Amino acid sequence: MAETILRLENIRKELGLSKAIRQTIIPNLSLEINAGEFVSITGPSGSGKSTLLYIMGGLDRPTSGKVWLDGEAITEKTETEMNRIRNEKIGFIYQFHFLLPEFNAVENVSMPMMINGRRSRKEIRERAMKLLDMVDMQNKYTNKPSQLSGGQQQRVAIARALANEPKILLGDEPTGNLDSRSANNVYQLFDRLNRELHQTVIVVTHDEEFANRAGRRINLVDGQIESDHALRSMEKHPALSDTQAQH
Repeated sequence: MAETILRLENIRKELGLSKAIRQTIIPNLSLEINAGEFVSITGPSGSGKSTLLYIMGGLDRPTSGKVWLDGEAITEKTETEMNRIRNEKIGFIYQFHFLLPEFNAVENVSMPMMINGRRSRKEIRERAMKLLDMVDMQNKYTNKPSQLSGGQQQRVAIARALANEPKILLGDEPTGNLDSRSANNVYQLFDRLNRELHQTVIVVTHDEEFANRAGRRINLVDGQIESDHALRSMEKHPALSDTQAQH
């Protein structure tokens, strides 16, 4: 049996437009995602995709309903507790990379580990370099964001999101600002992380090609799941052993 890594139960999200008017973004949504899945979330603009992603990652709270991450109910956590959970268990990648301009690639990737405080400075630097190697940025350790292309900046952002070995990797239009070649490279990187590291990946995207290359596609309309299809079998991409991953 696959392990459920993320569970949403009866999620409702409303926005108060004024004292008298409330807009329902998500009326009532329940969803389970298993560890090791690669899920794309699609739908028209305004369908609630990003809102759903932020609720999954604890960046936004539902009006009602519950969210469990890695078996832990996160809906009622304080902001301090959520900061810790996000740092330890969730990796975020946005449409814009949000790298700190004054720091180089290694320093940017090191930030979540510095905040976490569980590794020595030497261990942090070594892991940051290893992660940059993994995303094919081994020649850019000392480059600052302004010295990198858009695709390279997004690769550094992905390495940073992986810093603390998150349970889930959440992407909000991660290829939205990239040309088609860079977008394809980012997709291949997500796919490799999913196949080789068994990394759970959930991506909101308008890119049809990207969406259909995931293992599962969920389409939202008006905050409700219109369709939820497996695009490939989980058995086709189990976690690889170290030996297999080298080939």
